[in-house]
Amino acid sequence: MDLTNLKPAKGATKKEKRIGRGQGSGRGGTSTRGHKGAQSRSGYSRKRGFEGGQMPLQRRVPKFGFTNPTRVEYKGINLDALQALVDKKKLKALDPDVLRENGLIGKNDLLKVLGRGAMTAAIDVKAHAFSATAKAAIEKAGGKAEIIERKA
Repeated sequence: MDLTNLKPAKGATKKEKRIGRGQGSGRGGTSTRGHKGAQSRSGYSRKRGFEGGQMPLQRRVPKFGFTNPTRVEYKGINLDALQALVDKKKLKALDPDVLRENGLIGKNDLLKVLGRGAMTAAIDVKAHAFSATAKAAIEKAGGKAEIIERKA
């Protein structure tokens, strides 16, 4: 046996459907496309969400509410997470760059420090926003809460 007499297993391959090759082939005439209508025409492609002329779902479902185009989305980090990071890495100050390096926030996230947990270390924290309880807890521990401006 060699490479010249290799062939697929019996029944593994099927003959290609040759469409539009005359009535004798059994696939002539309408060429398996049925009679008339958009789908029988050449160049037809159905639009996404098309439901055969029925009112599509995206148009049946009511629209409501309002999306504020100037909304500012912050990534919230709680005091307990910051305290754990300070204990683990022995840090003196925290800012968004340090949190990015440690995987707590993403590259373009704006940081807001939230008040869950307790802060025992006296560290300087720089963030884009603070909750009132977080700011009070940081200052009570002897640290400093500094707001940094976000890039426009």
